[in-house]
Amino acid sequence: MKGLEFILLGIGALAGAFLRYKFVSSTMVIGTLPVNILVVNVIGSFILGVFSILSTSFNIDAKYSLFLAVGFCGSFTTMSAFALESINLLDNKQFVLFVLNVFGNVGLSLAAVFLGRTVTLGVIRI
Repeated sequence: MKGLEFILLGIGALAGAFLRYKFVSSTMVIGTLPVNILVVNVIGSFILGVFSILSTSFNIDAKYSLFLAVGFCGSFTTMSAFALESINLLDNKQFVLFVLNVFGNVGLSLAAVFLGRTVTLGVIRI
């Protein structure tokens, strides 16, 4: 990895980690289901979906993928917090919320990537 690539990766990771921290520092719940991590994962997935189309459509240099896809989205979204949150729901015998959390994070994140790609393709074609 070259110096500039390393710097771009670091800046993206720092920005993503900072924004994730700000998002999850105040608890958001729907009923008793914590949704901070869900929101972060869905937003990050949408951004990644948009970038995946922009990077191929405009032949964006791979070093910017290190910045946004790997650095920013990698630090902004969080699989480990989602896993811990899910296990905590199981520990508290909140089985319905566990299922909602798992399907919400996985399903909505996949849908967000798809939506980001679809919207971006629609905008590019206009």
